[in-house]
Amino acid sequence: MSKKDKLLSRFLAKPKDFSYNEVITLLKLSGYTKGKSGKTGGSRVSFTNGKKVFRLHKPHPRNELLAYQVIELINELEQEELL
Repeated sequence: MSKKDKLLSRFLAKPKDFSYNEVITLLKLSGYTKGKSGKTGGSRVSFTNGKKVFRLHKPHPRNELLAYQVIELINELEQEELL
């Protein structure tokens, strides 16, 4: 089982402790690149896959994603047919 498969199966189980760093790794392995945030970008981070842009608020002060963020990310990956 590859690193991407292990991370993806963990992600699809919707754990409550899925970290922001794991999201970055999962999206990079799925072909997304992290966009540059500007001076006033705040906690909003963008990921691009060709012309498609997915935006996510970086969790703070915690490092784990909230349940709605996991669901949004699952929906995004399903729309892009990566799941």
